[in-house]
Amino acid sequence: MGWHHPEIGLDEMVKLVKGFVDILILSSGYQSSGLTAHWDADNIKKAFHWSLYFERVLSDLKDSKYYHESVQELDAALSELKSQSSFPLGLSHISSDTLVRASVLVAEHMIHTLPLRDAHLKAVLTAAIKMDLDAHAKTENDCLSKYLKRLNLLSIDPQDCSTSCEKKSALGEENMDNSYDWTSMSTRELFRRQTAVSDILSLQKALYSFSTTIRAFKENNIILREQLKNAKFSLSEDEMDGFITWNKWKSKSLLYFLDKRTIRLISGVSMIFSSQKSQWIRLFECLANSENLHKRVELLLLGCTVDRWSSIVEHFQTISFDCLTTLDRFIEVQNLLMGRSGRPFPRNENENSKESSILDYLTKILGHELHVLWTLPPALLAAAIPSRSTMLRIYLNQIEIQLKGELARYCGCTEETKEHRDCELAERIWCLHAFHTSNSLANVQ
Repeated sequence: MGWHHPEIGLDEMVKLVKGFVDILILSSGYQSSGLTAHWDADNIKKAFHWSLYFERVLSDLKDSKYYHESVQELDAALSELKSQSSFPLGLSHISSDTLVRASVLVAEHMIHTLPLRDAHLKAVLTAAIKMDLDAHAKTENDCLSKYLKRLNLLSIDPQDCSTSCEKKSALGEENMDNSYDWTSMSTRELFRRQTAVSDILSLQKALYSFSTTIRAFKENNIILREQLKNAKFSLSEDEMDGFITWNKWKSKSLLYFLDKRTIRLISGVSMIFSSQKSQWIRLFECLANSENLHKRVELLLLGCTVDRWSSIVEHFQTISFDCLTTLDRFIEVQNLLMGRSGRPFPRNENENSKESSILDYLTKILGHELHVLWTLPPALLAAAIPSRSTMLRIYLNQIEIQLKGELARYCGCTEETKEHRDCELAERIWCLHAFHTSNSLANVQ
């Protein structure tokens, strides 16, 4: 029988869903042009009414076996709509099941995605109160008294995020024609947001404390040297210098990934690369110019690490000191690339199509501008580039050229220096060795 509804046809319903998607996009704070979207109480109230309309129509469809095929037709049409490249990936979960709770979607977007400035908070709460008063006015004479009475009964538990429609009987809302107590729902979402903000602040404090400890350990070489001298085991002067250098590089690697700037970038690239490949490529093409190539390359490399940030930090914490020379480390990494290493191969880069797409695009935009790699943190390159990948081969070739002294050196070593020990080149090789040849890589990559 297909779609059948007494009030609206399928094509018109899909058009209305498109409009509802636009409302949700605008509720994220921006118009399609990129300009800021401003919401006042009246427009928020209109968005609330739209959500109630979808809930009413979808409830009619889902509550009757007679409309079962109509629901299937709608979901099929929505699947076709979502398959379009212009459809926002963040709303790809839209379906008949989500539209039946459209009010929750609107409230969450209005409160959680927009910057919660005073004017916006006032507009949301004003709209919520107006919705509740209008609903009471249709069934009761003294609607304000009834509304205030219900507020007195309201108890908001930040840990209880259930919607008020599940509790309306307890609050005496059976006769209200809208399915939600908008005031309590908005207040509950505000509590959820505040709880999330508090959690983030606590995490930031913990990361700051952790970073401060690492930074102090990195910079106090004199204290570290004295501790090593007083230790039960004996180290030669060269071994002691090597240990201090190892501590410096390890701490520097950790500090990069724990830095507030890095965490913000990872948060951003997580959203960028959650979109379709064609969309994020179009974004990078809009950003393209010769002056910011190193910034674009850093974002692409971070895109390869975004799903493994915690594991990467844990891995750099567990790296042990060794007495290998820089050349020995380089040879081990080369053997891994050529398949001659006896160590277990840590990761098949083909397993992650997203990383593969990012690396392909990275190789393309780098072209002959390989010097850009030397402007990026050694730890990032080591963690982001998969073993046995083309990009690792390119990077190792650049390092080998520097080792042989065939071009002007990027490190501070002079041509008379017999071995790279405490320089940028040695650090880059150490990071590659620490990340690609460690036996603990199974959990990282």
